[in-house]
Amino acid sequence: MTMVNNTAAIQPVAVTDQRASQLLRIEWADGVVSELPHGLLRRKCKCAECVAAQRAGQPVAQGSAITGIEIVGEHALNFKFADGHERGIFPWAYLRELGVAS
Repeated sequence: MTMVNNTAAIQPVAVTDQRASQLLRIEWADGVVSELPHGLLRRKCKCAECVAAQRAGQPVAQGSAITGIEIVGEHALNFKFADGHERGIFPWAYLRELGVAS
């Protein structure tokens, strides 16, 4: 996995939620574009509840569409998913890593 260390590069210039195709599209300051499927974001949630479930071998919800997005300060997004989950905070750096890996 490629790690992004330049904080200027991991600043978004545009975030678009394409609900019909269930893709979150992020355009980064360095010109890179990430297209993140909603289901991937739900599976990759790192909130305490999801991490505990993964450690216990419980599957995380698959294919949950994003139903809402909140900006968390200047450094992250919080998603509300169709399955009712809304606790994960996704920092820009983590979203960039997910975009590089997918």
